[in-house]
Formats: sequence, structure tokens, C-alpha cells
Amino acid sequence: MAPLSWRHHTLLQALLSRGPLPERDFHALFSAISGGKNPATHRQLFNDTLLKINKELSYLQFELRACINQYDGTVYYGVVNNIADEESKLGSKYSVPQIAFYKGLLEAIVHEAGNDGSITNIEALNTRIENQVVIADGLQDSQSRLPTSITNFSMSQKEKTLNELIQDRWLSYTSTGKIGLGIRSFLDLRGWFRSNDIPSCEVCNEAGIKASTCSNEGCNVRIHEYCLKKKFSQRKASRACRGCGTEWPRLEGEDDGVEDVNEPGEDQAPSANRPPRTRRRGVKSEPVEENERTDPSATMPRRSLRSNKAEAVKVAQEAPSAGPSQSTRSSKRRKN
Repeated sequence: MAPLSWRHHTLLQALLSRGPLPERDFHALFSAISGGKNPATHRQLFNDTLLKINKELSYLQFELRACINQYDGTVYYGVVNNIADEESKLGSKYSVPQIAFYKGLLEAIVHEAGNDGSITNIEALNTRIENQVVIADGLQDSQSRLPTSITNFSMSQKEKTLNELIQDRWLSYTSTGKIGLGIRSFLDLRGWFRSNDIPSCEVCNEAGIKASTCSNEGCNVRIHEYCLKKKFSQRKASRACRGCGTEWPRLEGEDDGVEDVNEPGEDQAPSANRPPRTRRRGVKSEPVEENERTDPSATMPRRSLRSNKAEAVKVAQEAPSAGPSQSTRSSKRRKN
């Protein structure tokens, strides 16, 4: 297999240095390094690029993954560690009581009774962390032998840790001002959601942290709001619940006929660790290696490969607000 090219390295460097990127920014970066090819119209080229990256990352048990922020439906891309062992925990900047606090918040959010996927700030600060620490011998008086760092974890320390978790995007503020999961939690904890039997969405099969539930109290079916809009976008589509047959209630804005709702079935980056699922959809195009072998002058008129590479690296390093400044400079050149 050919080694990764500078194009692959640019994508990885952007994700490692800037953290998870929204789909819009990640697609813009891919377009810059591939000679203006839009992932929406060159889907197979985009998938082949990510698959090649993931085949190389698999040796390190890392993966470039995509997921959806369940609170606003935005797709993000990020690099995650697929192993959650004790050695991996050594790389965390958080202390033992801080990790225990995060685990307590995580359980409170995912088991929230209203399936809203959020808790209030007061509920977060009152989260107990004593039961998140496991004593090896398992004796009955183990609670009395908890580390002092756990028993003395103060309210001010909780508040500071909460702010850090939000800043690092493990948690987030929702549109209602409550505290929910951050995009890094959605990216990293997919395996945890499944192993802890968190109910999944009936449409996309991902954990239904923020989801709508069937109006029938005896039915446990839940569906993400963005999946509902996609599923019932056709007026003639059946609105019967798959679990009990109850008519599913309409959501606000569902009748607007919006077609740009994210497709839950296409939010996965191609992985080297698992075969593609038959439920996913894909289209065909040319592989990335073919693009690298073609004549740059035929695919990118008036640009050399070196200038294109420099421009792509610059796009990866600059903030998203760099666009207006570039247009200003070009307008100045036209005036001159």
C-alpha cells in the first residue's frame, strides 16, 4: 500500500491541532487539498481518502470518525482512540476525582427521564462521585476507605471541572441553557453507549441521547429529531411507529419540506476496523491515488502542485474567518 500523501497528512494535522471539525469546515479543507473537488459530488473520492487514512491509523488503534451532534444535527469529524485501557487513561489531563465527576455527569445525562439529554447546572454540581470509584477488594466498608481526593472533592472543584469539560468539548451548553454531552463525547463514547445498553434510535441505530419518544407510554421506541424530519419528509410516508403502530406526532418545522437535513446513514467515516454496513449508501467515483497520478495542469489549470499544496496547508492552519481577508487582498490587487 502506498504511504499517506501530504493531502492525508493535512487532513490529520487539522483534526489533531484544532480538534473535531464541523462537516462544512472539513469538506472545505478536503476541497482545498483535492483541487477544488467537492465531497458532495465526489463522494467516493472522499470516502476512499478517509478509508486510506483509517487503514494506517488502525495500526495505532486510532480512527478518523464522523458523528452527529444530537442537539443541533451538525455532523462533525474527529480522530478517536479505540482502546479504553488503563494505559490510555494515563494520557488524560484530568485527575481521578475529575474523571469520576465526568462519569457521574455522563450517567445523569444519558439516563435523564425526559430523553432530553441534558441536566441543569444545579443537578450537575450535586452529582455524587463516590459510587464512580471501584475499590479492588470489594469489602462492605470500602466506602470508608475511599481516597481523600474523592471524599474531599469540593463544590468549587466541581464547578471548575465542569467549566473545563465544557471548554474541552466533553460537555456542552444546550440551546435551553442546560448541560449536555459535547461533541467529543459523541465521538469517543459510541462503544460505551452500546455496551451500557443505551436505547438507540430506530432510524440510524445510534444512541438516542437527545431523541423523541413514541407517544404510547408502553413503547420504548425513540428517534432523533433530525432522523424524524428525514424519515417523514415525504407527506405520503407512513407515520406509524415501528414498535406499536401508534401515529407519530408531528414536530415543529417538519412540514417545511427542508431537504438539507443531515442523513443519519451517511455520518460514518469509512473505517478499517469494520466492514461497510449494507444500510449505508455510497456512490462511485475515481480513487484518490488516480487523482495524484494525473497531470496537475489538466485538473488544476494555471496552478502547480507546489502552490496547491502550500495553499492547502495554509487553509488547514488558518481560522475559518480567513476567507474575508483573502477576498479583501484580491480586491486590492484588482484596484491596482
